[in-house]
Amino acid sequence: MAHQATPVRRARLGRTLGPEPTAVSGVVLLLPNGDENSGRRPSPMLATASVRALGRRLARAGRDEGLSAHVVHYRCRGWNGGEANLAADAAWAADEVVRRYGDVPVCLAGVGMGGRAGLRTGGHVAVNSVLALAPWLPEDDVAAPPEPVKQLVGRQVLIVHGTNDERTDPELSFRLAARAKKANRDVCRFEVHADGHGLHQYRDEVLALAEDFVMGAVYGRAVSRPVRDAFAAPPPLGLRMPLAAGFGSSLRR
Repeated sequence: MAHQATPVRRARLGRTLGPEPTAVSGVVLLLPNGDENSGRRPSPMLATASVRALGRRLARAGRDEGLSAHVVHYRCRGWNGGEANLAADAAWAADEVVRRYGDVPVCLAGVGMGGRAGLRTGGHVAVNSVLALAPWLPEDDVAAPPEPVKQLVGRQVLIVHGTNDERTDPELSFRLAARAKKANRDVCRFEVHADGHGLHQYRDEVLALAEDFVMGAVYGRAVSRPVRDAFAAPPPLGLRMPLAAGFGSSLRR
């Protein structure tokens, strides 16, 4: 009996969250959390749980403008060292957006390891912005090159991190933001004081901040004063901007 080859795993885009826009004019690619090392296929529901609330919020906010939000389903759960599988899947997804929708602005919105994938893939020609929530980043290692930042030039970048995050070190995202800010003034970072990795304590404020940033980056909406101030402030002020309780209470929901 002939040996059957193992099917090649492929990344894919999930269905549009919310109603499909009549004419798509912008896309948010939602990059779920992952593992540092794993060749296992992600469980669809568990893998996407970290980004679905964010995706629904953004799809609702951008419905009238024609925003389409898709979850990226990875080929496997792990970053896997130099393979950088999740970043490769994010790049494939951006290519797929161009194939489906043409020349529309893309925001990469990632959580945890997905945040790292978004930051790493930010140089894709279709991408104009990156949102990284509690991004997982590698420890500084003198024997290895630092996480790259030059690909973020020309993009708007927002990083959000809880100060009590025990799974992904907030100091590492600050250091990356500081390096990125030297090359690109359109980088800012908010700290969610006393919140942990899942950013559950100030969930509403984090989602409102994400909406504010993404609608501004993709559609040129006027952003809130705190976001304007964070972009304008020199380091470290604009990279340690506190997220105020009640932020976004006046934003459209």
